[in-house]
Amino acid sequence: MQTVNMTFREAINTALQEEMERDPSVILLGEDVGRHGGARGVTKGLWQKFGSTRVIDTPISELAISGASCGAALGGLRPVAECYIGDIIIYMADSLVTSSARMHFATGGELKVPLVIRGADGSRPDGGPHQDTFANWFANVPGLKVVMPSTPRDAKGLMISAIRDDNPVVYMEPIRLYDTVGPVPVGEFTVPIGKAEVRAEGSDVTIATIGGCVTLAAEAKEDWDKRGVSIEVLDLRSLRPLDTKSIHASVKKTGRLIVVHEGWTHYGIGAEVIAAASEMPGITWRATPQRVGTLDTHLPASIILSRAVLPNRERLDAAIERAMAKQN
Repeated sequence: MQTVNMTFREAINTALQEEMERDPSVILLGEDVGRHGGARGVTKGLWQKFGSTRVIDTPISELAISGASCGAALGGLRPVAECYIGDIIIYMADSLVTSSARMHFATGGELKVPLVIRGADGSRPDGGPHQDTFANWFANVPGLKVVMPSTPRDAKGLMISAIRDDNPVVYMEPIRLYDTVGPVPVGEFTVPIGKAEVRAEGSDVTIATIGGCVTLAAEAKEDWDKRGVSIEVLDLRSLRPLDTKSIHASVKKTGRLIVVHEGWTHYGIGAEVIAAASEMPGITWRATPQRVGTLDTHLPASIILSRAVLPNRERLDAAIERAMAKQN
């Protein structure tokens, strides 16, 4: 398959453009998504190409954006709504949880709600406010799908899959990945929602991770492989549905599991992945499963303090050392 190198944000833009060309029911809406190309430049150029009836600038009201998206989806459109920044998505929760996620169930399967809520998520390299991630909040809701790509390739493929899905999809874009570059297939290409990807094979420890933390896990693998410890990096890609088969296959092979994610350590993604793995038969555990997440505190504005609070190599290396210790 022919590929071209592009940034993470360009890959999402390409997916949006291709789907809007293919399907006239696809519309974009959000704050400044038109002339200004959105908060992160992801929708740049689409207003000029498709016009203001399909790329719609909205008032500054996340609840209005999500509510309008739900109504548009019920009316036969496929809206893709931008959330200005990840932690503001909580203002969209009422429309997403109370209306969009329940509509299919409440009508006995009669109504579909094909909408996508997308936007920046997680920590920024420069620190500052608005670094929280609430992906696990929405992954807790039946009827919603939650995805988080980690490469430009997956950014395009998952976006196309999300737009074509008949269920509401929360599409989280790690802020720190927007300028990363990678090969992206040319033309129609999808990545299935709910399917994890083994980024690097290993036999001693499984690191299950997602989004911006995939890079952290890959760096750890490179160093620990040199020390004789074989790390397998499993990119979850989707939080709901969760690919339990891939988790099972990896952990059954290694017997050790570390979950790395940017959400708060407790009551989050790591706990769910570990619980799912613990319930699976046929695994011979060689070490206690561990979570490496954001410390249970609010993120400080200081870059230095943020790096200490967020998942980092020091805490990941310590988790690997505990997993490989003779006594567990």
